[in-house]
Order: sequence, then structure tokens, then C-alpha cells
Amino acid sequence: MKIYQVGGAVRDRLLGRRVKERDWLVVGSTPGEMEALGYRPVGRDFPVFLHPKTGEEYALARTERKTGPGYHGFKFQVDPGVTLEEDLARRDLTINAMAEDESGRIYDPYGGQKDLKARLLRHVSPAFREDPVRILRLARFAARYAPLGFRIAPGTVALMRKMVVAGEADHLVPERVWKELERALAESCPDVFIRVLRDCHALARVMPEVDRLFGVPQPGKYHPEIDTGVHVLMALRQAVGLQADPMTVFSVLMHDLGKGVTAGAQWPRHIGHEARGVPLVEVLCARLGAPRAWREQAILVTREHLNIHRVLELRPATLLDLLGRLDAWRRPRRFRAVLQACEADARGRKGYEEVAYPQRTWLETLQSVTHEVRVDTVGIQGPAIARALNQARLAAIRGILDKKPGASTRSGSGPYRGGVTGR
Repeated sequence: MKIYQVGGAVRDRLLGRRVKERDWLVVGSTPGEMEALGYRPVGRDFPVFLHPKTGEEYALARTERKTGPGYHGFKFQVDPGVTLEEDLARRDLTINAMAEDESGRIYDPYGGQKDLKARLLRHVSPAFREDPVRILRLARFAARYAPLGFRIAPGTVALMRKMVVAGEADHLVPERVWKELERALAESCPDVFIRVLRDCHALARVMPEVDRLFGVPQPGKYHPEIDTGVHVLMALRQAVGLQADPMTVFSVLMHDLGKGVTAGAQWPRHIGHEARGVPLVEVLCARLGAPRAWREQAILVTREHLNIHRVLELRPATLLDLLGRLDAWRRPRRFRAVLQACEADARGRKGYEEVAYPQRTWLETLQSVTHEVRVDTVGIQGPAIARALNQARLAAIRGILDKKPGASTRSGSGPYRGGVTGR
């Protein structure tokens, strides 16, 4: 019985990154022996055990054979005769197919250390094509390690494309797609995740609503980058730069879906794309099983982002209505996240990456001032209380209008003045 540390812990230690979790591989043992030593079995598809003291996962060495399509179409073989090299051979990437023994010796039969130095993401063997989830995982690794200069080996890209053509991506389970997407949105470069999926043609299979944005033109006056898909990728990078959480990054990814269904005869204008985008967000979220909070915030950003961009032009009553639709007083945290997503949208354009976004500050000020409003409810009941509160909030907005930020072209509001709904 020999125990090795494997996978991401070995990879990240060699890269000088913080090791978040450790996985262990046991060679030459049996389930009975593991249980006799106090390990607790937890694996459903193959033998995985929790260490009696540390709670870390220990898996028995195994081989696998493809028996059907999709993620679950595998048959596993587990016995004491399975070697370390055989177990490592079934892993996805060479940089994940390394092991380290108790003395610190590295076992690297497939060139993982060489690929780490070359900053290369390369599949271990043709067996990579047997599991479509590996397409998503590889795209996520590319999003994580892009700042370190990692790229995907051309042969691996070609293999991923063959998988898509063969229909393997059609067997991806929505829950797994969401799980990998959620993780990718927390990485350093979520835009790379989308780029990789598009490059291997898998994006059209898992998120066609996003894929169809590429090649759709926008008015150069507002979007010098022209292409809607390119704009969304730029906005994702801005969201990361603004330290947005994954849910807010998702809202940015969703916000312009309506432009993907604008009739070509109307290009490059997209009048009403906000309203067209809402049902697309709903369908995508339902299909992938997105959490309710993620769906609700994405819908708010999709529906209201142009109104938020125009906020410096709005009248007091319209501002009050907007704050109400954003549920700014009851859900201040989400309100701020929506504004953050809109700032990422505004700055996710060629030449506007560093431009200020006073709309966010102005709306936060209005929310703060109106949230502090109190009314005397003595003698009034029911709807009259709400009307009195709205009147007081409206008065508060009118009282600070002279403090509104300037709306010069380079302040960030200029590109949204006039013809806004046609962006």
C-alpha cells in the first residue's frame, strides 16, 4: 500500500500558488483494508474514503473504460494491481497527472513539469475525448492560468473540436455546465472561459444565447469595438477589475442577450434589446439551473442597464421609480451589485476602459438620501403611508439635484446621451 499526493495540489505547489485542497491516491490497497484502517467510504461511483483524522479524500487507484455517451458513460476497474502510471493516464491534463510521494519525490510520466514550464495546457491521451466535462474544465483552467501566460496546445484544441462535432458536448448535463460556469466566473479571466468554448465551438451547444452575440454589430458611436460578443468579453474583464463577485460577473455576461435576436435589418441599432433580453436570461437560467438570486439580479441588470446609464438625465419622479424597481431600499447590497455590473458594461468598450462612471455614485447617493427619509404616520393608514413616504423621498431627491455630477462627454455619460434606446 502506497499513498501519493496527486492532482491540483502538486500542480499548484510547483507553480508557487497556494494549495487550497489536497487529494490523495492509494495504490495497492482494497476497500476492505481501507475501512479496517479507519477510513470512511464516501464514493458512490468508485471507492473514495475520508481520512479518519484529517477528513481529506483518499481514492483507490483505478482505470476507466468508456461504455456510453456523456459524463456517466464509464466503467471503472479498481483492484490492488492498478499502477500509479495507469491511474494518472486517465486524468485530463498533463499538469494534473503528476504525483508526489511521502518523501517529496515527483512522479511525472506524462510530462506535466515540462508543460508547466512551457505554460501549456495539454491533454494526457486521446482518452480525453471520452468525457465532455473536460472541455468545460479545460476552459476553466485556461481562465485561471491565463495571467501566468498559459495557452492550450493546438492538438488539444483540435481534439476538443472533434468532440463537439461528434456530439459529445450535446451530452453535457446542465448541472455540470452550471457548476463549471459558476467556478469560471470566479477565476481571474472569465472572458477566457467564453473564448475557449467559442474557439472549440462548444459555446453554441451549452450557451447559444451568448454565442449568437458574436458577429452582431453595434453603433460605432457608442461601441468602437463594434462586435457585441467582443463588448461582452471586455465588460467581463472590467467586472473582474472592479472586484465584482461571480454573481455580478454573471449579470454582465447576460446583460446584452437581447442584441443577439435583433433583426439584421435593424443593425447596428438595437432598440428594445433590454426587454428582448429578459426572457432569454430566464430561459438560460432555467435550463442550467441557476440559483434564483443569480437569475433575479441578471434580469434586473438586463432590464434596467440603459436606464441606469441615463440616470444623469432623468427627472426626480423617474429616478424615484427607478430606485423602486431596483428595490434599492430593501435590497441595498444587490442594488450596489447591479450598479457595479452597469459600470463594467459602460467601461467594457474600446477607449472607455478607464473612464469614470458618475452614474453609480449618483444613484448610490440618491439611495442613501432617500433611505434615510422618515415620515410621521400618525393619523394615516394603508396605502396612504406609502404615498407619504414616496412624496418625502421625492422631496429629498429634488433637494439634492444641485449636487448632481457633471455630464460631460468624457465623464462617462456622454456616450449615452441622446438615442440611448437605440444602442
